[in-house]
Parts: sequence; C-alpha cells; structure tokens
Amino acid sequence: MSPPSPTILHRLDKEALLRVVEPIVFAHGGELVDVEFKTERRGWVLAILVEKAGANEQRMSTKDAAVDLDLCSRIARDLSPALDVADFIPHAYHLEVGSPGIERALHSERDYVRFVGQKAKLKLSEPVLGQRVLVGVLDRVAEGHLRVLTPERAVEVPLSSIAQARLVFDFGSSTAEPHSKKRKH
Repeated sequence: MSPPSPTILHRLDKEALLRVVEPIVFAHGGELVDVEFKTERRGWVLAILVEKAGANEQRMSTKDAAVDLDLCSRIARDLSPALDVADFIPHAYHLEVGSPGIERALHSERDYVRFVGQKAKLKLSEPVLGQRVLVGVLDRVAEGHLRVLTPERAVEVPLSSIAQARLVFDFGSSTAEPHSKKRKH
C-alpha cells in the first residue's frame, strides 16, 4: 500500500521513488508506511518507515507491527544500490530505514480505522468547534468523518480537514476520561 501523499517530495518524483522502494520492502517481509525526504543537521535524509507485512490489513498494534534492526538493515542493504541505479536523487543524502514507532503518523482512512480505540493528536487545516488541534481517542470512521472522544466531548472531524495526525503514547493512566455517551441502566 502506497502512503497517500503528494507526487512531489522535495523535488523528487515520489511515484518513481515508491516504484523502487516498495518491492524491496515487500520482498523482505515489510510494508511501507511512509517515505520522508528532509533536511537535518547532517544534511539530507531519506527516511523509509516500515512495519511488518500485513500490519494494516491485520490491524496490528504498533508493538506487533514493529520491525527489528536486522530487517531494517537488510532492506537498507538492498535499497541503497537500487536507489543509486535509479539515480533520481540529485545530491548526497543519508538513507535511514526504520519503524514508525509507537507515536506513528497516521496518513489514511485505513490508518484511522486500524487505530480506533487509540489516543491520537490531530492538527487540522480548518478549525472544528474553534479548535485546530485535537487530542483524544479515535472512536470511529464513517462517511469521510472521524469521531474523536476528547476529555470534554465527542468531536466529528472531516478527514479532509486533517493536516497531520499521530498516535499519542500515554506514560501511565490519565485521570481525564474521554467523553462518552451516558448509558441508561
């Protein structure tokens, strides 16, 4: 599954990049989560984020979907010469292959469905109920909307207005419970 994103990634043809990356990741028993091309202190970095194959389809937790260093090394070892042959990155860069981690970014409707019941932070391109940032439990996805249970209330967010989203790891129990419907006994 290709992560949905722009066709151009910092002046790189992302579709061409994915045609090289995805088969190699898949051949090693991985599933591509995201590709990032960014600058860091040490220069340009091409970050390839992978999980175990079938992670999305089987709705694995981030723990169960995590890949180990050996798998990342094998992918990088095969990917590096393939990218050199493709030669569409015009300058020096560092290749990193790793797991997206427990606070992984969410990119698609499939991600939101997969992580229903998990806490997430959403940055919105358009305010919903006067807020551009929401933190709460992903409750459900239906008809192009995501329902998020915040400590204050349940909020319906159009998927199209989510600019960025990522899971949030809780380092212990929180005293604030998400808003939920009160049930009649």
